[in-house]
Amino acid sequence: MVGGTTPGATAEQGEAASEGGSGDGPAEPADAGGEGEAGDAPEPTDGPEPGDAPEPGDADLPSTAAGTTGETGAEPGNGPAGQVTSAQGGPAGVRPARAERPAAAPASAARAPLDAAAVDAARQVLAGGGAPGELAEPVVRALGEGAAALVREDPWGVLGLPGVRVGVEQVDAFARAVLGGAVGPGDERRVRALVGHVLDRAAEQGHTALDGDALRTALARYSVPDPDTAIAAAVEEGRVLVFRAEPEGAAGAPEDDEDAEPAPVPLLFGLDRYALAEESLADGCVRLLRSFEGAPGGAGAAAGAEGAEDGSGDAAGGSAGGSARSSAPDWEAAAAAAPSPSAAELIRAAAGSGLVLHTGGEAARAEPAALVAAARAAGLRAYAAAYTDSGRRRLAAVPGIGEDGALTVAGLLAGGRAADGSLPLDLLAVLDAPQLSVEEAATLVEAVPDGARLVLSGDPHALWSAGPGRAFADLLAAKACPRVTSRTPDPGPIGELTSCVAIGELTPVDAPDKEVVVVPVRAPGEAVHRAVQLVADSVPRAFGVPPEQTQVITLAHGGPVGTRALNAALKERLNPGPGRFGGFDPGDRVVHVPAPGRTHPATVVGAEPDGLRLAGEDGPVLVPRAEVAATVRHGWAVTGHQAAGIRWPAAVVVVPGDAGPLLTRGWVYTAFGRGERHLSVVQGADQALAAAVAGPVAKERTTRLAAVLRELAAE
Repeated sequence: MVGGTTPGATAEQGEAASEGGSGDGPAEPADAGGEGEAGDAPEPTDGPEPGDAPEPGDADLPSTAAGTTGETGAEPGNGPAGQVTSAQGGPAGVRPARAERPAAAPASAARAPLDAAAVDAARQVLAGGGAPGELAEPVVRALGEGAAALVREDPWGVLGLPGVRVGVEQVDAFARAVLGGAVGPGDERRVRALVGHVLDRAAEQGHTALDGDALRTALARYSVPDPDTAIAAAVEEGRVLVFRAEPEGAAGAPEDDEDAEPAPVPLLFGLDRYALAEESLADGCVRLLRSFEGAPGGAGAAAGAEGAEDGSGDAAGGSAGGSARSSAPDWEAAAAAAPSPSAAELIRAAAGSGLVLHTGGEAARAEPAALVAAARAAGLRAYAAAYTDSGRRRLAAVPGIGEDGALTVAGLLAGGRAADGSLPLDLLAVLDAPQLSVEEAATLVEAVPDGARLVLSGDPHALWSAGPGRAFADLLAAKACPRVTSRTPDPGPIGELTSCVAIGELTPVDAPDKEVVVVPVRAPGEAVHRAVQLVADSVPRAFGVPPEQTQVITLAHGGPVGTRALNAALKERLNPGPGRFGGFDPGDRVVHVPAPGRTHPATVVGAEPDGLRLAGEDGPVLVPRAEVAATVRHGWAVTGHQAAGIRWPAAVVVVPGDAGPLLTRGWVYTAFGRGERHLSVVQGADQALAAAVAGPVAKERTTRLAAVLRELAAE
């Protein structure tokens, strides 16, 4: 039965937790992958579960690896001396084509034919080192037809292969077998691979760079004899970039005495792909701000004028809608007609700037939607994009937007472009902006044409992106463009609860109709039992919400109260079956994750020779047979990262007693806000829940975006 009143731990709950213990050990951190036993050969794995961001606790990095993290990071360490180098349309009025879920690049590559001889040769080399033969195909896909020779020459090269998670000790054992044992920890090939490996693992945790101390400590942990020399070699080869980083508080500080000893220069080290993404994103933001300056009539008029002068309007698809953009919209009238004061403020801000940041909770999503509806009513090519199918569906239901004006971010970027590669639009509002990785944000901003308006909207208290970076948080920290903070509160007891969590408080809320309920538990088995009982019996009986509309959310995939354990129990109760189609049966709830961070809830319809047939929110989806194991998981229970950006009528949030560092304020805020009508909290964490809410929003990420943007904006 449903019981309890608030998610705060009561004395009774604390006593129950102390009697029942905390479970069988810490929850697995999102399948981050262990290092394995020493001497083991590399094993193929499916890597992290689809759709999740890496969680804290990776063995590669010291817990103090902070570096420059926007405005809140610790001062980075100094790098090796002497290594500092500087690295810094469519038819007018026509909606950009919304592509069906674009296939992830790895999935497309997986369908490409491979040379059988190359695969056989790679398999022989792998077998000679004690590695499984099934690694041969991913090795050839990553390294090409000469993979066998490359692996034989440099066995540590397998350490960075996409889709294959192996530990350093495993690769060391493999290298000794392939090379005959005449290798040591200082082997140049090993050291080179480890520098990239450490930075890759840091990116999996969200960092786009590492400070020198953190990088050296991680390399020393792998017995690299001279970390400074290893880093210097990687920088010299161009595989790693090094940057000067401002110490915390240095901006605006008074100049030191000319005779004073110069302060050590903090250094950050990063892989080029993330460094370029941050710089491209910063450059794109400044471009939008400056291209909008002085444009008569605003973005729409400027875009129309440019198209008329150089013919690009016709190249983008003709003159349809051109007259609508020939005069500036009446933004003040639109603001006066806005549904709320915050919506009016956002409309006025967007009228005067090419880039605006908007923050707020679930109720505040109506404000960028109102902006887009007003812009479309004025004849502009205006669109609203959400990160998830659920968010797109909610936007499409807004009067004035509809199906033609609502897209997913992935669909937007996969759709039609103008002749110059830009998106054919005058105004774009992107919701769920905190879920954008730095690479996704850079791609998005690059595609917005000069003179257009871009609004990035999101909840700063929610979980950050599954991919590297914290783009939205860094843009806010840079203070380089207008920001509108919504004053629209989330309604009801759930909204009151999440508002308290946002400011670090876990306080009782008045829930007369049991919109918020706490179910105290003592042990992991009881937590699983209670979660199943709530979904199958209590919530349907008390609130009329059927099991298929209730979502279970937990911290991680592994462990006694992870998604695997919960999904197994929920399937047994709600849709028992033998798993005829690769472990799935018709009627199973699943999540399809074609690319990291993109979670699509669906239901299994059946199978056919080409793959698994799903019914999703945006229609039927056929997942190719070769991709099912890597991209589809049971979905009665998901993690907080998988649930971000999606809402259900009811949510059952399971907080296990062994949560550890995975339990953060951002996770609690995100999970608690997923239920529209009802929230049940299966509370086994005792006072750890309140402590997590009082702590940081999330584990800090080392990034450069805020500093780069401030520097460019000041030029």
